[in-house]
Amino acid sequence: MSELSEWLNNDPAFTARIRSEDKLWLVTGAAGFIGSNIVETLLRLGQRVRALDNFATGYARNLDDLQSTLDAQSWSRFEFIQADIRDAQACRDACRGVSYVLHQAALGSVPRSIDDPLTTNAVNVSGFINMLDAARREGDIRFVYAASSSTYGDEPNLPKIEERIGKPLSPYAATKVFNEIYADIFRRTYGLKAIGLRYFNVFGPRQDPHGAYAAVIPLWVKAMITGSVLQINGDGETSRDFCFVENTVQANIRAALSDDAAWGEVYNVAVGQRTSLNDLHRAIAEALEQEGLTSSSSIFHGPKRAGDIRHSLADVSKAMRLLGYDPTHDLVAGLRTAMPWYINFFRKDAE
Repeated sequence: MSELSEWLNNDPAFTARIRSEDKLWLVTGAAGFIGSNIVETLLRLGQRVRALDNFATGYARNLDDLQSTLDAQSWSRFEFIQADIRDAQACRDACRGVSYVLHQAALGSVPRSIDDPLTTNAVNVSGFINMLDAARREGDIRFVYAASSSTYGDEPNLPKIEERIGKPLSPYAATKVFNEIYADIFRRTYGLKAIGLRYFNVFGPRQDPHGAYAAVIPLWVKAMITGSVLQINGDGETSRDFCFVENTVQANIRAALSDDAAWGEVYNVAVGQRTSLNDLHRAIAEALEQEGLTSSSSIFHGPKRAGDIRHSLADVSKAMRLLGYDPTHDLVAGLRTAMPWYINFFRKDAE
């Protein structure tokens, strides 16, 4: 994001309120995709930001990109700690003097969790408890954490409503269920103010397009730009509620500054629109064409991926009502905004 986000320009009173504060924010997983976008917005708003990451799934290049897009004054308000959330002392050190924690650090990916459930649990559950404990020991901290739509599991009804979940379908999903359980326990036992944000298929600039666990949109954009084989899992009618990263950044910041009545809850963060994988492929192709590129990839239909749910669609009315959440980008608008970044990244990658 090269300038102040659209949602902030649309809400000058909220923007002025943030700028008037002199508080320290902690963003964990700050070198990752979502974390780095959150950090950028906070720094553009004149906030002081402490960042924590161990580079397990985040990248130094994301922080370099941040520095290159910000002026020196904004960057001077940034502090980085290289540490692992499995280190309880590092979590306590990171929380010292902080007013808001936006906890993004985790090992994502359903397939990764199936391949390595022990590490996924150690990071996503034990590391999460370390962060909760560090926050409650520090005192008056507002704690917003990345939950997941995978929590809905085998619950068949659409749209997904926060109060109605099923059984988790993967180790990753189980860890995110435990996150919500522990956040509620820390609220009731220690009085910690916590909010969980159930993300639905976030995409956008700085999303990792490499590796076995790459998300579908950057993976497909890469295939369509380079002309390599594009794999669609199953028949292509599996559907998701794709959410542009600026919507997710908005939800985090609004949650942190929300009224007391909003705390102790979980909220869907999405757009409220369902797109099949086949329709996603067409939407990416159209976004590429708007940039003067034509897809040359061939399509291969592989087996349905283990642990995946068939359909996902969010009801975002609770977040809109209690957090003031107002998503500005649907799938098409998000792809249009993100596509120049994807193209530039893959061109550099090929050099």
